[in-house]
This record gives sequence, C-alpha cells and structure tokens, in this order.
Amino acid sequence: MKRRSAVKAMALTSLSTPFFFSQGFTSIKKLLSTEASGFKSNWENWPDMKWIGPEFWGNRLQDWEIKGGKAVCIISSNNRALHILTHQLGTDTKDFQESVVIDWENQGFVGNESTYAGFRLGAKGVFDDYRSAAIFGKGLDVGITGTGQLMIGDQLSKEKLDLSKSISLSLKAAFKQGNYTLTLTGSNDKTTVVLTIDGVSPMELEGNLALVAHCAKKDESTSNLAAFSDWVFQGDKIVESANQVYGPIFFAQYTLHKNTLKLTAQLAPLELISDLKVELQFKKGPDWETSQTSALDPNGRIAKFRIDDWDHQEMMPYRVHIDVPLKDKSQEFNYYGQIAAQPRSSENLKVAVFSCNADHGFPDQEVAIQVEKHRPDMAFFLGDQFYEGTGGFGIQTSPLEKSYLDYLHKWYMFGWSYRDIFRTIPAAIIPDDHDVYHGNVWGEGGKHAPSDEGWGYVAQDQGGYKMPREWVNMIQDCQTSHLPDAFDPTPVKQGINVYYTDWEYGGVSFAILEDRKFKSAPKNVLPEEAKVMNGFIQNPDFDIKKHYDIEAELLGKRQLNFLENWAEKWEPGVQMKAVLSQTNFCTVATLPEGSIIDSIVPSLPTPEKGEYVTGDAPTTDMDSNGWPQKGRDEAVRIIRKAFALHIAGDQHLASTVQYGVDEFRDSGFAFAGPALNNLWPRRWWPKVPEGHEPFPGGTKNTGDFEDGFGNKMTVMAVANPYKSGLEPARIYDRGTGYGIITFDKKARTMKIECWPRNVDPIANPAGQYDGWPLTVSQKDNYARKAVGYLKTLNLQEVENPLVSVFKESTGELEYSIPVNSSSFQPKVFSAEKHRVEVRGQNRGLVKTYAGLVMQKDQRGIIEVNLGE
Repeated sequence: MKRRSAVKAMALTSLSTPFFFSQGFTSIKKLLSTEASGFKSNWENWPDMKWIGPEFWGNRLQDWEIKGGKAVCIISSNNRALHILTHQLGTDTKDFQESVVIDWENQGFVGNESTYAGFRLGAKGVFDDYRSAAIFGKGLDVGITGTGQLMIGDQLSKEKLDLSKSISLSLKAAFKQGNYTLTLTGSNDKTTVVLTIDGVSPMELEGNLALVAHCAKKDESTSNLAAFSDWVFQGDKIVESANQVYGPIFFAQYTLHKNTLKLTAQLAPLELISDLKVELQFKKGPDWETSQTSALDPNGRIAKFRIDDWDHQEMMPYRVHIDVPLKDKSQEFNYYGQIAAQPRSSENLKVAVFSCNADHGFPDQEVAIQVEKHRPDMAFFLGDQFYEGTGGFGIQTSPLEKSYLDYLHKWYMFGWSYRDIFRTIPAAIIPDDHDVYHGNVWGEGGKHAPSDEGWGYVAQDQGGYKMPREWVNMIQDCQTSHLPDAFDPTPVKQGINVYYTDWEYGGVSFAILEDRKFKSAPKNVLPEEAKVMNGFIQNPDFDIKKHYDIEAELLGKRQLNFLENWAEKWEPGVQMKAVLSQTNFCTVATLPEGSIIDSIVPSLPTPEKGEYVTGDAPTTDMDSNGWPQKGRDEAVRIIRKAFALHIAGDQHLASTVQYGVDEFRDSGFAFAGPALNNLWPRRWWPKVPEGHEPFPGGTKNTGDFEDGFGNKMTVMAVANPYKSGLEPARIYDRGTGYGIITFDKKARTMKIECWPRNVDPIANPAGQYDGWPLTVSQKDNYARKAVGYLKTLNLQEVENPLVSVFKESTGELEYSIPVNSSSFQPKVFSAEKHRVEVRGQNRGLVKTYAGLVMQKDQRGIIEVNLGE
C-alpha cells in the first residue's frame, strides 16, 4: 500500500446528460463551478448501525459501523477508506483545512510503522467521477502511524504521540508559488507534534476526500483498528454537491403483471433501528399518500411491497419513504421513481437487455445515458450483476452476517450504476453463477456443494451451492422478489427458494427460467474417464457427442412442466412470447484447437477489426445450455411451440442464432446479449469448410454450424472482440454493450439490436455491432418444415383468435399461436390425425375440430364461428 500516489483521472466520455430523478453526476473537472463549502460529520446524532450514513461510502461495507457516535473501522486490514460523497477537492488552487479525532483501538498494532489512520487527499479512480474515486480512489495518505509518528506520504515526524489517548489531527493546505505546503498537526494531552512538507503538486490535491485506516495485509486481524469523530473540513478548494448522497434507500425495482404491482426497495443496514417502517407512497395531486408499509428484512435489507388490482392506466409517480430517528431529531429520506403506464397491446414493446457486469467500467455512466435515448419500456438484467472481485476486495464467505454485507457492498455498486435505467420502467433481474460467488453453478436441485473441500473447482464440480441456503435465499430475494409469483413456489433441496415464472406485460409474455438450479454437474454423470474440470473435459480422447442419452438434468422436470404449460396457455391480450434465461441453448465459442479448458480466454490476443483468427475449434463448455444435449433439445422443442424468442446473457459474446434440433433452422431464434463489462472475452472463429454459405450479408463465421456438443445452430451475427483504438482497452476491445429488442405486435416481428456501450444511438444510428440490427418474424420461431397442412381456418368471424394444434393420439401440443389474419392454415409434421382448437381470446369462446388429416390439395376450408 503506497501512502502517496498521484493518479490521473481519465475522462470516459461526455457525461452531461441529466437523468430523471438522478442524484447527479459530478466530475472532478466540473467542480470549479460548484460553491465552496465546509462540512462537519454528524455520527454523534445517529444510532448505532452497520452503515456509516448517506454522505459516505465505506470500503468495505462490513468494515465500517457507527458505534457510540463515532465512525469505527471494525477490522484491521489494508486500504479501508471512508469517502465523503458530497464534497470534493476541486481544481481551484485555493486553500483548505480539515481535522478529525482518532481513537486508536487496536493496541496490537502499537509500534507498527506500516499501520496508520488519518486522511486520504485527492483520491481519484479510473474515471473522472466521484463514484469511481470512492471505490478505487488512490491518493495522498496523511495521518498517524502505529509508532505514534505523524506521516504525510512517506515523510514521518521525529516526535511521537501516545496512541492510548484520543488524538486530535488537523491538516492545513496552503497554495504557494505553484505548489502546496501541507502542515499536519497532532495533539493529545499536552503533547503537540507538527509535520510540514512543501512542493505538493496541485494535481495530487484534486479529487475525493476520505478517512483511511490501513495495515499490511499480512498483519490483518478482526479487531477494530480506529474510531473517527468530529471530522471537519472547510476552505475555498472544497466544493459541495449535496445531491451526491447514496442511501439509505439505494434503489427499487418493480414489475407489473396482470394488474399486480410488486416492488422491492433496497435499503441500507438499518435493522438495528427498532420499529423502522418503510412506506410505499404515491403522488395524488400535490400530496404523497402511503399505500403500504413494510418491515425491513434483516438479511437482505429489503422492503417488499405488493399491490393487487392495480388499475392505473397512466404513469404514477412513487416514492419509498422512511423516517430515521436521530438523537437530535427525526430525519426523512425518500427515493423517487415512476410506475410506467403499461404499453397497450397494439403498441410496440421495447426491451433493454444486460448481463455480465464486472467493475471495469464502474460507474458505467455512459451506459445509462445511451440506453435512456432508446426509451425502453422494460429492462432485463440476465445475470452476473457483479463478480466476486467487484469493489476490489474479493469475497467474504463467513461469518454469515458479514457475508450478507459483503454481497450488499457489490449489489449497491450495481444499483449505483444502473438504477436510473429501471427507476421509471419495470425490470426483471435474475441471478447467475457469479451472483452466488461461483465461477459456474450446477445446482443439482439445490444441494450443498462441499465448500469445506475448497472454494474452487473441487467443490464446484461436485454440484450444488457453496454458500449457505440462507445466503442464497437472501440474494434471490434481493434480485427476484419483485418478479411475478413463482409458477410452483415449492423450495428445492436445503430449502432454497425458486422464482421461475411468467411475466405478462404490454401484450408479450416472458417465461423466466432458472438455468442453473436444477442442472446436473457433469462430473457426477459423465464417465470418470472424461476427467471433468470446471465443466471441461480434460481427456482429449473422450467424445462428448457419443453421450447424448446420458441421464442428466438441464432445466429439470418442474421447469419443463412450466414451459409446457406456458407454451399452451395464452392470456387475452398476449400476442407474442419470449423466454428469458441466464444462458443460451448452444455454445457459440471457440478456443485454439487442442485447448481443454477456457482459463486462457482473458490472455488471448485481441485481433484487428476484420482479421479472421485461424486455428480455433468449438469448445465443449458444459456451463452453457448446450449441454446436456438431450435436455437442450427437449427445452428447445417446447419453447418453439410458443413461437418464442429466446433472450439470454452469460456468454460474454453477443450473438443471434437460430436453433436446430433435427435439422438446421427447424426451431426458434436466440439473442445472447453482450457483456456490460467483459472479464471473459469469448470469441467465435470456427473453421469454415469448403462450400460453406454464410448467413446472407454476414461474415464467413455466420451460417450453419455445429457447436462442440453437436448442437445445430445457424449463426446470424456475432460480435467478436477486436481492437477498437479506444481506452480503456479492457472495456472497449472486448465486445461490450447491451441489446435492444422491439416487439412489433402488429407486424409480429422482433427487431434485435446490439449496441457498443459507448455509441450514441441518436448521433450514430448506424453504430451497432456488425450484423445487427436483425429482424425475425414470430412464425419463424417455429421454422420446422411442414410435412403437410390441415384445412384452412376461416377466422373472419373470430375476435382475437388463438389457434392450438394437438396430436390426437397423444394429446400433445404441437404449437399454439395467436393469429392476426383472417385465415390460417395449420402446418403439421406427421400424417397422424390432429385436433385443432380455436379460441376467441376476447370472450374465451372455444371450438374444437377433431380428426383432422392433411389435405392433399390444400383447398379445404373450415368456417369458424364460435357463436354456433
């Protein structure tokens, strides 16, 4: 840990666009225009709690508490910093001063020169944003060491103070002749020590202000290091942006389904405040009226609300409200948003698609800005809302209470980046493997993975969840409790809850799946000779394609039953369907031929744009839904019955494909969106056989291919990483971005767009990744070739008709589709007799036509009149 480090902030892009209800973005460079101000901490007025207050961000969340009116660093470890969010050191070369009282609490570090507590000055992150600085900020550290000496960077005082008594620490910064002079004074009892240094660059004193408590990683302990009180700063160099508070209500997400509104509000750890009530209020006229009151969940720190019979047709402003009893007075806090007016069934429905959010681009302001310009109606966050390394400290897996807070530290960062996307529109948020601290998850129906055998591949490959069930349920509650009620809420093994469900909104029904929870671990079902490690076969002589019929679960019987039910039943007003899941049903990825695991992916060289990489072969990554192949085919066969588009995340490589089961292009289309921030830049560079036909207008790595498991897929577009020339390269050279899908219910088409995260869609409407946009039709989502056709249905007398075709001998649904034309000729795939049901969706009238056979001349007509 360097005590003194001048770090230049890099501007990501122009970030001046305001956001609805945003608490604001202030770059360090804009601070010149903000009024100078002073500040005094108010911890003495707050009750004891495991959170440090709305003006602050603590690294880590679990390491800072308010105790006895002081901010206490309750661990002795490296780089524990407490940032003030509302005040920064601006670019003016003006003077400032600050002071704080420090109680040195860990007597075991007395005499340790590398341990210190004090101030951090001019903290800067990767990007020119106070939030980036609050998470990753490096700056100039000044304070008092474990030897009792004052320090400014690497400079130490000769004199010492007694660490067994409270220390008053004050700093004065005076600008003289192009540089700053810093004077640090420490005192307790009758002893005063002064340390002064000259020649400090003004750049070192631009950025965040923070308190810091630090010891070497090798020396860390679970004991309190230091307590801080009476933090005061003032001076013309200090500038204020009061709207930059974060919490105690961090964000909220909601869904609206069949007139039921469900909203989950994410709060700070306020559970120690007795009788705290969280209120959901709606604006009626000039006033806010409380609709419901909720208690605070003590694990996930969420408040859940449910309103049935929601009948508002127009947009409705809402706020989440709490009153926090402080020692001097009660303080009111609000979080504002909107319940959107649900799009009518006749209107287009536009959805934004996200996944895979590492912290490389935090706070990701450009994503929020560019997405807002699309004006989406819904948002889907399809897994990996964060990664284990998010925030820079890894993970803490025990004790359980600390692991709750460790998760929340990362989850709060997710909301800090993206809450303005889903503040005013409904959102589906579903967890994936990294959300539960796994590299990969094979859930095995919810069993416990033997984490006592290690945290890596050994435990993971045996299937199940490494974290305790209480923790898994907590993160699912945080991310999914606002979703419509689960189709079958029966918990799985260990009492782990489920959330798979359907969500109907704006004339489209979305089936939300849990890819990982029921899936078999490949190591448990494949022969030992496969030598499975992290879902990859280590034996190069083992042919996974020969094990199609292996007994292995993918979605599990419960979810397959749900999908069958969902494919058959269409509610009035629903005209199109789509499936949401964490990953897709094929493996669009290659590695250098002979690779037996994908750990090399981050180190593979990035090609120039237009370069075709040779020597790759398709992977057999069993983390994808391409395995087990039999389960994959079963799922795809059901999904196509609903003519549904598949929307997925996880793959770190954006693609649009058409699935094939028995032959190429006999099933539906799938869009796997790009990563928001890409830790694992996968690629698709298959060998192209002679005579290969690319997708029309596509590059040669498009067209018909089999993945490493033998699954048929037609690749229509893929966004391989390439050298963009933009910085930071680890963001822009890795195919990062988001998707936009527009459901046109009149034309019955789905327009798929794939956008780089930095492109302005208004200024550069042609700026999508090569190969997009793509438009697919609803009917082509079941593109299986017909063996023949039944009699044509004349539907002129039927309002909003739904046509369902069944095999008469088995009663099995072949497909079901709402028809938006006056006639429809059902296609069939065998010469068997079929039963056709026609339902008038508006009134629920049904007519059944049994014993239908293929028409040789295709001229037969059935006059459908539901009134007869």
